[in-house]
Amino acid sequence: MNDKVSVIIPYYKKKFFFLNTLKSALNQTYKNFEILIIYDDPSRTDLEYIKKIIKFNKKITLLINKKKLGAGYSRNLGIKYSKGSYIAFLDADDLWNRKKLAIQIKFMKKHNVNFCHTSYKIINEQDNLIGKQTAKSYISYFDLLRSCDIGLSTVLVKKEILKKKMFSKLKTKEDYSLWLKLAKKNKIIGLNKFLCKWRRSHNSLSSSTAQRVLDAFRVYFKEENFNFFISIFRVFILSCNYLFKRIRQKIYF
Repeated sequence: MNDKVSVIIPYYKKKFFFLNTLKSALNQTYKNFEILIIYDDPSRTDLEYIKKIIKFNKKITLLINKKKLGAGYSRNLGIKYSKGSYIAFLDADDLWNRKKLAIQIKFMKKHNVNFCHTSYKIINEQDNLIGKQTAKSYISYFDLLRSCDIGLSTVLVKKEILKKKMFSKLKTKEDYSLWLKLAKKNKIIGLNKFLCKWRRSHNSLSSSTAQRVLDAFRVYFKEENFNFFISIFRVFILSCNYLFKRIRQKIYF
């Protein structure tokens, strides 16, 4: 029997995009999966809408946070309640190729891989293609310190390697922090197939330069335990590589 995959989707005010995101997960050719939606909006504005579109679908579990926990802690909650031996992450406005899970599972089993990410296309709020990111075949811990080239919605991991390693409470870089922890003891393997579309939104936290820089410093200084000056240096290198990456991705807005 195929191993079950738990797909974890935090939700916060993504109503315009969410139905297509959910469909891209439900329409996977790999059928042994569950979806955990973690509703993280205390205002409950979109809650009835979410309940309506998932009604009667036994593959979907809805978890409702009593207060806003943020994307990282919401994913941690999803991991806690997951039943799969593999964990996949999907942001509420991103899109999957329908063969994503099937291709990654086959690749991971064939090569005995615990952590796999893929290449992805970058789209804007109008679904227009604005860039691409090609996955490197292997990323070491030291590679990752210089540049985070892992698209969160492309990641598939064996649940057993997470254990107590979870997402941090940072507003951004919470995934980067986890990848660094995992890279110390696991090979980060990239599959050069475009199996995901990552949506770049102008008003998202990940688009806030100041927040990204501050959280990058916190990752190096508080979580990786570098001293103050090395942490500043690491932030500078990470920022430079981010700009170079934007040029390589050919993002033109």
